[in-house]
Amino acid sequence: MAPSTVAERERGRSPESGARAAGASAGAGAGTDTVDAAALRLRDEPLSYAAVGATQAPDLLYFPPKGYRPVERQARIGSGAARFETASAKLMAWGLQRGAGIDVGEVLLPAPTSADYAGLRYDEFGTPLGPKRSTHEQEYAPDGTPLASPGATAMLTIRLLGLPFKAPVRVVYQVDEPGRRGFAYGTLPGHPVSGEESFVVEHRADDSVWVVVRAFSRGSTWFYRLGAPVVRAVQTRSLKRYLGALSPARGL
Repeated sequence: MAPSTVAERERGRSPESGARAAGASAGAGAGTDTVDAAALRLRDEPLSYAAVGATQAPDLLYFPPKGYRPVERQARIGSGAARFETASAKLMAWGLQRGAGIDVGEVLLPAPTSADYAGLRYDEFGTPLGPKRSTHEQEYAPDGTPLASPGATAMLTIRLLGLPFKAPVRVVYQVDEPGRRGFAYGTLPGHPVSGEESFVVEHRADDSVWVVVRAFSRGSTWFYRLGAPVVRAVQTRSLKRYLGALSPARGL
């Protein structure tokens, strides 16, 4: 399936033409190939917390960012290299979120910049052959969803007391190491909580494969802080579902 994000359709164009295309899409109204103006503005919003990347800290559980509640959960999901590849591929395609019952809306890639535009390739006679490849090539799931990559923004929809709540997030870093693969996202304004979550699949020395979820968070507004016990209950449920999303029992 061909990629459907605005940012990918703009790849290979100059920043100026990309900006014009984004503006046209934003004003085109509803349609299968357009992204509304609110969604485009979302990718320019700043994160709603300061300690970006703190889920990587080894001592997160003991020294979390001030005012935030840390948590870590992990579960064994099998063994072997094939299991690691299958599980990590699903994770990078937002599989943990979907498996936890969270709706993943359209994933927006970062707006093109002059650094993304690598120019054109020419033959020996000066005839344009096509755009040069940029250093970073965005990867996609079989259904066309962009895999999680730094800067990607997504509108998640979670349910709290049976009601849908929008939860915008942005991928803040990616893990791609021998035996470890995953990513973390941070919250954007409008999310019920403020903080960061990381999701990593690990292939350990004993050949076992584990999924590890780490996070720190607090209510984003007085309203959600007032309902902290309910918010924490929802988070605890989500953590259990995250770990179960890659369970072999689900045929993954």
